[in-house]
Amino acid sequence: MYNHQIIEKKWQKFWNDNKIFKTDFNSKKDKYYVLDMFPYPSGKGLHVGHPEGYTATDIIARFKRLKGFEVLHPIGWDAFGLPAEQYALKNNKSPREFMKKNIANFKRQIKELGFSYDWDVEINTTDEEYYFQTQWIFKKLYENNLAELKEVEVNWCPGLGTVLANEEIINENGKMVSERGSFPVVKKPMRQWVLKITKYADKLLEGLDELKWPRGVKELQRNWIGRSSGAIINFVTENNEVKIPVYTTRPDTIFGVSYLVIAPENKIIEQLKIPHQFQAAVKKYIEDTNSKSTLERMNNKTKTGVFTGVFAIHPFTKAKIEIWLADYVLNSYATGSVMAVPAHDERDFKFAKKFNLAIKQVIASDTLPATGNGVCINSEFLNGLQKEAAIEKILSEIEKQKIGKAKINYKLHDWLFSRQRYWGEPFPIVHLDNGEVLLVDNVELPELKNIKISQTGESPLANASEWVNVTIDGKSGKRETNTMPQWAGSCWYYIAYLLRTETGYLKLDSKLGQERLSKWLPVDLYIGGAEHAVLHLLYARFWHKVLYDIGLVKTKEPFTRLFNQGMILGPDNQKMSKSKGNVINPDDIVVQYGADTLRLYEMFMGPLEDAKAWSNNGLQASYKWINRFYNLYNNAELSDQNNHKLDLIYNQTVKKVSHDYENLAFNTAVSQFMIFVNACYKEKVIYKPYLENILIMISCIIPHISEEIWNQLGHRTSINQATWPTWDEKALIAKETIMIVQVNGRLRAKINIDSNSDEVTVVKIAKENENVSRFLDNKTIIKTIYVKGRIINFIVK
Repeated sequence: MYNHQIIEKKWQKFWNDNKIFKTDFNSKKDKYYVLDMFPYPSGKGLHVGHPEGYTATDIIARFKRLKGFEVLHPIGWDAFGLPAEQYALKNNKSPREFMKKNIANFKRQIKELGFSYDWDVEINTTDEEYYFQTQWIFKKLYENNLAELKEVEVNWCPGLGTVLANEEIINENGKMVSERGSFPVVKKPMRQWVLKITKYADKLLEGLDELKWPRGVKELQRNWIGRSSGAIINFVTENNEVKIPVYTTRPDTIFGVSYLVIAPENKIIEQLKIPHQFQAAVKKYIEDTNSKSTLERMNNKTKTGVFTGVFAIHPFTKAKIEIWLADYVLNSYATGSVMAVPAHDERDFKFAKKFNLAIKQVIASDTLPATGNGVCINSEFLNGLQKEAAIEKILSEIEKQKIGKAKINYKLHDWLFSRQRYWGEPFPIVHLDNGEVLLVDNVELPELKNIKISQTGESPLANASEWVNVTIDGKSGKRETNTMPQWAGSCWYYIAYLLRTETGYLKLDSKLGQERLSKWLPVDLYIGGAEHAVLHLLYARFWHKVLYDIGLVKTKEPFTRLFNQGMILGPDNQKMSKSKGNVINPDDIVVQYGADTLRLYEMFMGPLEDAKAWSNNGLQASYKWINRFYNLYNNAELSDQNNHKLDLIYNQTVKKVSHDYENLAFNTAVSQFMIFVNACYKEKVIYKPYLENILIMISCIIPHISEEIWNQLGHRTSINQATWPTWDEKALIAKETIMIVQVNGRLRAKINIDSNSDEVTVVKIAKENENVSRFLDNKTIIKTIYVKGRIINFIVK
């Protein structure tokens, strides 16, 4: 039995002292860039779910080095964000010190697991040099008309005197309240920075086609962008007083419109002349909606609404149509108003049923609501037309009458980029007293001894008067007090690794920085959780495409291949959480069983992409197998002469593991190693080069024990500097095969025969088998069924 505590520390020190995994950015070798989604260093430290993805990337990093690539395998810290600020507010302590402590703990845990990171390129989004470049990228966005100030609704909590993030809000009795103190939360418009990601909607869609990403992730991004073709149609109120534009993807159903619905927060409501008897109900409904989250409104199955007392005129039939407010319509989508066609829309149908509104069928169907395609009926000049022809005709009529136009719409909204927080990247912005917006360089986040909420909705930075108030070139002004969201630092961190030097960071637009970006981008393999399938990946792609358009990167996409590892569940098959008491701490496992055991077990649990339940029995079995593996090398008689007994299984193993690693099929690679080791235990003498090459291959998964054995075998350089073995295709052809021998369909023997033997020879050998001959004695063979290389069946009587 090996002492994992001594061996693992020994080799971790060796790797670190000798910088075994340091990347040579100037190497002439082919590059391979393998990336983990860098962690937010929470106070809880790593749990056993983290090492799964990290082990997968580490295997590939080691594999590619052995294959002769120059590999970049970096790690860093996504260290801005809400939890650290909440901690600071609660404990009256600096978030910087909190994060420093957390990072030290994460780093210790990661190093103890033996991952082959290049620690010389470690990054931290809270480093000044790092966020100065985040600010620089923001300035480029601003200069290219992709950033602007806009009135945007935020979650305002009067009781706490601050704006809350969605994560800080809970639902109580259908109302938004603060998680801390259960104070009411309402929507309130505030001046916010937004990034115009919608300008890149089509580029973001088109780029998905060329990516080696999971189909589900690409589909999620397509749905999030939500490109749709339709039309804007203008309805007007009675007496032609107010124009209400609606967006629809089914203009062919316009003759089925029985009412209009406006989002309760739509400013157009202020223009409506709502009769006195309806005003109180309308006002209350707007207030009630204001206390609901967007998610709640989208998921609410119970339809609510209020009639405004105002009518619109149908643009073709000239019929009067009721105008309603309903929270199932969101102001952020399209025009914030819809034409309701209850016969052909699920939500409109439920709403109409509840409020007893007319349901007019205009698409032929036996059931309602009929949301599919069909022939137009009850639609005047559209009658008899199929969907596409009807849409083409109605669009022509709409444009001819100048009451609307064809329109491409997106679900994607411009990106709200302001946070009313202290612990984030400051904006490189000064608002001059004369109304000008001034871009400035390298704005430091000031140290605040006491982080307090502002009571005005601004960030705590508004309290730092000496920092806020500035004079530039004789002009006075105030710094922007909002900070950037946590997404900002993670949008470009894969680039930041390439800019790291021993003393800091290269400038993104510097000559050397550009040379590194040209060689090393895009990322070849990116592994992380599926929870980042949309926002992080979409935002990073957006920034990358902007950088491409302004000539700072040479590739259109940042990540060529993406893989989402599955979740590791608790022993009870539930998601791990402290409240359930099913959290597994990797520190405990490393102490008791070693990092190699944890790495091997997590790769052997099942396919990398699947969710898998933790099993202590499985962990212990992995520990026993590593000891079995170690004992093989220590106890086997090794020879430099090949007796060829292991040729087939050795070459099968090299080929299969090589393919499995490329396909991230680590569980089946481990199975193959186990088969090989079992074969070795059946031999008295083992060809030494075979064992050495298998050791090289398995070192990607269990590096510490492999390095130790490699050293014991007499090698004085690291196993990481070895060369990946190749297989001999000719040796994969089995020289012997096992034949099943049956008599009257019942198994009587298994015989080893030469693979090149003919039928006559095989039948003769089978008949001479002692057990088979017993069942043939005194019998007449009336038929012999022979399947080459597989089975012989003697039919006797």
